[in-house]
Amino acid sequence: MLCSLENQSFKPVEIIVVDDASGDATAEVGRKAGCRVIPSSPLPEGWTGKPWVCWQGANLAKGNLFIFLDADTFLDPEGLAKIVSTYMEGKGLLTIQPYHRMEKTPERLSAVFNIVTLAGMNAFTPWGKKVKPMGAFGPCNVCSREDYFHIGGHQKVRGEVLESLGLGKQFLMANRKVRLFGGKGAISFRMYPEGIRSMIEGFSKGFGTGAKAMSPLSLIMAICWITGGVGVIRHFLHSLILTDSLSFLLSSGMYLLFAFQFHWMLRRLGNFGFLSALLFPIPLLFFIGVFGLSFLQIFLLGRVSWKGRVVKTLQRKR
Repeated sequence: MLCSLENQSFKPVEIIVVDDASGDATAEVGRKAGCRVIPSSPLPEGWTGKPWVCWQGANLAKGNLFIFLDADTFLDPEGLAKIVSTYMEGKGLLTIQPYHRMEKTPERLSAVFNIVTLAGMNAFTPWGKKVKPMGAFGPCNVCSREDYFHIGGHQKVRGEVLESLGLGKQFLMANRKVRLFGGKGAISFRMYPEGIRSMIEGFSKGFGTGAKAMSPLSLIMAICWITGGVGVIRHFLHSLILTDSLSFLLSSGMYLLFAFQFHWMLRRLGNFGFLSALLFPIPLLFFIGVFGLSFLQIFLLGRVSWKGRVVKTLQRKR
């Protein structure tokens, strides 16, 4: 992310890096890039990590426009200019889901997570602006200093695992606009290059919570779509076992239709390629397994693991 910021035609006033004792040399890289590196204060009771570092950075920032970026995001050369220009058109809270760039085959297992994330946020629906968003995406959020502190900033969502959902809701409650965009051509990211284990940890950390936050209609539609995909897989395999030509022809047609729909959605979200859509049963079943694990960890065990740390998801009543 820092390398891409150096190459922007539109230069930021300052770049703040809040180091919460990460083990990936974040502070050192930030200093070499000329950033303002701030060691994080100890995590207070009731706070989770990301809201705490964002809150500290915001309170020390000099500018009037805040852009919160995850460390794994990358800006295109004109990306910052495009983001700021888009923000100025409508202001409020601009929240962007970066374009997902992948290099290894296992990373494409995230396909269904990408689709459900956007669907669950009420983003890019046929109803357009008539449907209010459910919150904000996590990797990139833009707002004014005035709006941020008016709504209480990350302090308002200090204990949430998916703080961006809560932040978006705070803006909506304060009658501030929340606008959701895809990042293709402006900002991208590479999620979980470390492998499948980190992917499972990352999605388990918040997907059960995200499902709970979805509107009933969006949740029902997502369940129906996933169930439909599982049904297509079952009919296809059943026709193969029966060796019934007509059944195989019909189930193959259904399979290909679902695959083309899969591809139509994925091509706007990342460089998944058509093969990911053609083999959609693999990412679909992977999603179901990880979602079940997420539900178990968040709502039954009350904790999830993330980058060697344990994050509590249930607060005990005193």
